[in-house]
Amino acid sequence: MTFYINNMAYTINVDEELEPDIIKFLSLEKHINTQELLLAYIRRTQEFHNFKKEIEEISNKLPNL
Repeated sequence: MTFYINNMAYTINVDEELEPDIIKFLSLEKHINTQELLLAYIRRTQEFHNFKKEIEEISNKLPNL
């Protein structure tokens, strides 16, 4: 995958299964700036936080063994 951030190309190797999650908030087809990169990071972090909260709520409902 190659991202264009602040007019510089950054190529990374990732597992194909991760690609949809990575490009959910970052476009591979256009140049992005640092602000857009930070925004994508914050959005992804928010998703992770919400997922973690949901898992904790489900876990708390399970009986203790």
